[in-house]
Amino acid sequence: MPERLGEFDLIRRYFAADAPRHPHNKLGIGDDCALMSLPPGQHLAITADTMVENVHFFADAAPEDLGHKLLAVNLSDLAAMGAEPFAVTLALTLPKVEPTWLEAFSRGFLTLARRFNVDLIGGDTTSGPLTLTVQAMGTVPSGAALTRSAANVGDFVYLSGPVGDAGLGLKIKQGYRCSFPEIPLRCFHRPEPRVELGLALRGIAHACIDISDGLAADLGHILTQSRVGACLDWAALAFSDAMDAYLAESGDWRLPLTAGDDYQLCFTVPPDRSAAIPAGCRKIGVIEVESGLRLRRAGSIELLEFTGYEHFL
Repeated sequence: MPERLGEFDLIRRYFAADAPRHPHNKLGIGDDCALMSLPPGQHLAITADTMVENVHFFADAAPEDLGHKLLAVNLSDLAAMGAEPFAVTLALTLPKVEPTWLEAFSRGFLTLARRFNVDLIGGDTTSGPLTLTVQAMGTVPSGAALTRSAANVGDFVYLSGPVGDAGLGLKIKQGYRCSFPEIPLRCFHRPEPRVELGLALRGIAHACIDISDGLAADLGHILTQSRVGACLDWAALAFSDAMDAYLAESGDWRLPLTAGDDYQLCFTVPPDRSAAIPAGCRKIGVIEVESGLRLRRAGSIELLEFTGYEHFL
């Protein structure tokens, strides 16, 4: 007969093994609230993301990958603000209790949490359609947060790495045959939050955002909130071998500009600080006075829409 687990047994077995490790966290799972203490001069950065089965992930998603990705997308939001993560809460809505699924999911989630010294300090569990929600918290020194509204005319636009691979991974999941599927599928299933880079950009970058809904859409948020425009250089963009092959075969050059789930950082930097940019980041454009987003490609410049993934549309 399958083992029966109640809500509190589930929490104790899969999510409450560790006592709080981070010094900001004073009391974690096991009480009505968690307790934390922030040092003077620090602001609290808070973000939350929800993932719903058949909206954000396929029903056959590996639970360990799902646990990793759920936490990674929240850590990526903190990275985009230059915040150092220290605590998360987790709300699980489960259609049924499956110990094998929970063991793998918690392993993916907690392995990534331990990498970044992040404590799981509380949350909730309930029954219903599979829905996963994380609230993540981080600290950033007063005045040091990277925001979307601080880009200045003349800033260079940078990307932390290639874009489009997660979108290509989604196409592979949907049946597209790719000669180099490993990297796109890894990017789609197990994105890497750029936490260290976000911390390194404090005092260097003006504006920053993570690429969750697509480069054009997310850079568009910076341009709108900063009341500026930008021109990107297609030749400056970096692509994986898989994306290069896809572009050569399909001619679909818009995919890497509009596909989401890459979780690279896109940020703007004044020219006199460009020498301080960490290795691996690429200059892809410049912030301009004229509003809108433009792309220099094949000898011409064309206007791009701020197109990317949106719920409810």
